[in-house]
Amino acid sequence: MNGLLLINKPKSFTSRDIVNIVSKELSTKKIGHTGTLDPLATGLLILTIGKATKVSELLINDIKEYIVTFKFGIKTDTLDITGNIVNTDNKIITKEDLLKAINKFIGTYNQEVPIYSAIKVNGKKLYEYARKNIEVILPKKEVTIYEIELLEYSDEIKIRCLVSKGTYIRSLINDIGEYLNTYATMTSLIRTKQGNFNLEDSYSLDDIKNKIYKLISLEEYFKNYPRLDIDDILYKKVINGNKIDNKYNIVGLVAIYYKNKLLSIYKTEKDYLRPYKMFVNNKINDIMET
Repeated sequence: MNGLLLINKPKSFTSRDIVNIVSKELSTKKIGHTGTLDPLATGLLILTIGKATKVSELLINDIKEYIVTFKFGIKTDTLDITGNIVNTDNKIITKEDLLKAINKFIGTYNQEVPIYSAIKVNGKKLYEYARKNIEVILPKKEVTIYEIELLEYSDEIKIRCLVSKGTYIRSLINDIGEYLNTYATMTSLIRTKQGNFNLEDSYSLDDIKNKIYKLISLEEYFKNYPRLDIDDILYKKVINGNKIDNKYNIVGLVAIYYKNKLLSIYKTEKDYLRPYKMFVNNKINDIMET
């Protein structure tokens, strides 16, 4: 069994919980996910199964879209509503001020990683420092906010945002609050899109249990990539992981096919194409199962 499975993650489950549940239902241990969602969050979680686990890196790098709600006047230690309240105020934020603030965050900036996260500092995960009340300098990482759209302005604010890999939405909300000289805490989060995949096309856990689902094949995932169909001679080179001449003027990644079966993804390197992701073993006629 090889392919991608789109799951609509329910609240209160970790991403690892979902992997474990689906692994049991599909009777496979070779399974992973492509972007952690906290227990508070819901929405699109892309699972990679079998040989599709090799493309996790590509999926993780995809742009992601979220619908997020938050409250002003509250700050928690986790930066979301599940945490302990550490600060409050009664400052009134007008709709005009809010619009100006969110527009200021469109672009690239250095975002501070939240203390309750799995990022490691000196070999320890940050949440381990937090749980022991040990002070630590929080690292910053460059993130890009491509779009922010205000959807609702009331007691709770709702926005849609399109962001780069590695963006912490609860940190973004906290940063918006700080920009407005107040506090802001995330109350809900839905991932609605990742790359070309949408929440509307995902399956519930009940769907999986009732065998109502369809895997997205690797051929389908790579259908919009440049494609190279090879002959018997190049086939022998490719399955042995050899470079091949780039006489095709390909730039970036290319999907290598033999007899209409996806063998591998190659990457340009000067005048050559070299293996990037292999979906076959180095044995003649060992073409990827589908």
